[in-house]
Amino acid sequence: MADEPSNRSPELLSDDQISEDLARREHWRAEGGALRRSVELPSFPDAIDAVGKIGAIAEELDHHPDIDIRWRTLHFSLSTHSAGGITAKDMQLADRIDDVLAEY
Repeated sequence: MADEPSNRSPELLSDDQISEDLARREHWRAEGGALRRSVELPSFPDAIDAVGKIGAIAEELDHHPDIDIRWRTLHFSLSTHSAGGITAKDMQLADRIDDVLAEY
């Protein structure tokens, strides 16, 4: 039925689609089947605050990044595990992460 939600995983983006999308996202790179970004924030409390905000967004989107916290430096890795790589969901989350990080 057309009105029923799909339980399928999102479709993987092609290498060309990823390259095109990354051209508009200067801080992100594709590496090892994931989108990656690192950022250094002004302080450790700022880094923890940013992670909290990003965590709330991840819950809202039901799409959760891998986040590594090293003092005031955050490392993000985005991949749609159910699809086995990068999908539009990862690009959407990258944009939302960028919005949060722009606050610092």
